[in-house]
Amino acid sequence: MINIGVLALQGAVREHVLALEAHDVNIIIVKKVDQLDQLDGLVFPGGESTTMRRLINKYGFYQPLKDFAAKGKPIFGTCAGAILMAKELVGQVEPHIAVMDMKVERNAFGRQRESFEATLSVKGIGDDVQGVFIRAPIIQEVGEGVEVLAEFNGEIVAAKEGPFLACSYHPELTDDNRMHQYFVNMVRNCIVPA
Repeated sequence: MINIGVLALQGAVREHVLALEAHDVNIIIVKKVDQLDQLDGLVFPGGESTTMRRLINKYGFYQPLKDFAAKGKPIFGTCAGAILMAKELVGQVEPHIAVMDMKVERNAFGRQRESFEATLSVKGIGDDVQGVFIRAPIIQEVGEGVEVLAEFNGEIVAAKEGPFLACSYHPELTDDNRMHQYFVNMVRNCIVPA
């Protein structure tokens, strides 16, 4: 049984837990740094990236999260989670955890009242993936090693780099768990048999 954690400092934690429960994994709600040692993969939920970063600093998660990523352990970030993962942020000098070679613009689709849903074609998943966009970021640019998985109106909204997966939208807010299954498969593929 693989262990997948959901970083539970702020954001849509419960929704990710429910989405992961369908996939025969052990789910750990991560509130303490030492829980990272038990994990095979980790989800950064949607929420508010500035608040999440402040809590990451406050509770001593910053370097342990960078170390977790440096070990090649898979991380899946949705919306604010994708912002945490980007190596470059528009209008911000310092990135957050900075594990993916991508440039992200916060709130690029507009504020809360501009939230919307759209049907997406996501590489490796299907042409009928429902994306929920709430104050969503756009992935403006990606580096050479980053695979674009989905676009909406010509803008990148999902990408993968090695063990890291990021999307602008909230797959956890729909009944479609295929994005989570995709991540679970990534985690399983990263585990080296003893």
